[in-house]
Amino acid sequence: MHDLLQSMARHGYVLTFCILFAEAIGLPFPAAIALVAAGAAVAAHTLSGPEVLIVSMTALLIGDIAQFWLGRVAGWGLLAFLCRLSMNPETCILRSAESFYKRGRITLIFAKFVPGINTMAAPLAGSMKMSFGQFLRLDLAGALMYSGAYLMLGYLSRDFLATVLNGFQAAGRVMEIILICAVIVYAAYRLIQFGRYKKLDDVPRVHVEELAARLLAEPEKVQIADVRSHGYYNVGAERIFGSIRIEPNNLKEEMQTLPRDKDIYLYCT
Repeated sequence: MHDLLQSMARHGYVLTFCILFAEAIGLPFPAAIALVAAGAAVAAHTLSGPEVLIVSMTALLIGDIAQFWLGRVAGWGLLAFLCRLSMNPETCILRSAESFYKRGRITLIFAKFVPGINTMAAPLAGSMKMSFGQFLRLDLAGALMYSGAYLMLGYLSRDFLATVLNGFQAAGRVMEIILICAVIVYAAYRLIQFGRYKKLDDVPRVHVEELAARLLAEPEKVQIADVRSHGYYNVGAERIFGSIRIEPNNLKEEMQTLPRDKDIYLYCT
């Protein structure tokens, strides 16, 4: 614990900023752990509480604002890229979009506490054309809650953290072996899961000309469905003539109304 606090005393503000900024832009860095360590350093009087809070919020806001504007410009392309490390990228995107659909823009306030949604919330807000002023207010509240909660956790649990870290140091080589084995097992699990979902990457597609010809020849056997996600679709939006609307975040209910005697063609953004 003494070594950790010494490191935080020398580089605490820089480390906290870099780790939180990295997580905010989508990199797999442990921001919550960094905040807990910073909170423990505040309790040990090696860091200033107000200063580390300002540094934390600044890092989160800069990263989130960058993600917001990238989302505004790149749209779903950026969201797919951020989800690429997920075992199932499409589920990653839809889970975040579903949170916006069900809870509205208030999602931004608690998004940082939810793995997966924390990275997706800012670019998703940008891609859905949320006003920047509204985004900034909600994201500021979310950054304050997130930083304050974990800093307070570290501040209050400093003695507990010291006991845990001292236990790790006493165990020495055994703990290193356990951690290495855990990393290997986790990596193997991710590879297996990635292989399973990789088989689902090939989505059957049809050319516009082919579908148009089918509609002319057998219109009674074809149903076109608009599955654009919430935020890209509104009641007044134009649709392909004869198509029906399916809300992708309510698939279980929507599936009950689909015709069973037709081939269904889907289109989205």
